[in-house]
Amino acid sequence: MGESWNKKDREKKKQKAKMDKADKMKERKENAKKGKSLDEMMAYIDENGNISSTPPDPRKKIEIKLEDIQIGVPESIPQTPEELTHKGKITFFNYEKGFGFIKDQQSQQSIFVHSNNLPGEVKENDTVSFEIEMGQRGPYAVNVKMLS
Repeated sequence: MGESWNKKDREKKKQKAKMDKADKMKERKENAKKGKSLDEMMAYIDENGNISSTPPDPRKKIEIKLEDIQIGVPESIPQTPEELTHKGKITFFNYEKGFGFIKDQQSQQSIFVHSNNLPGEVKENDTVSFEIEMGQRGPYAVNVKMLS
């Protein structure tokens, strides 16, 4: 019994694929450069962290002392009482409910204030000094004092 037409067709495709592969390999070998010099293979990193083919300028080199390198979280410096005290104006106060808001002069942030933290009666647009503490619902003013 002879070979079927499909079998002959598959064999022709296999032979053609082998020939194509051999031609591509021969072409790559002919076009390949024999070898690069060491200078062509070197890569440098510039001051911005980018890969470059040119070496960095030695005049731009910065010496870093080992003692100056900090690993981890830097120590926090406690704030002075002057830094903790803020100044602001009372923008809103509801006497029936016993709360209001102070607008901080530096950050322009509205800070909640409760009547328990006030020295006495206050009016809107009164200038006060205060400290900020964080509560469950956000920042609120404590140690509120009237300013003239």
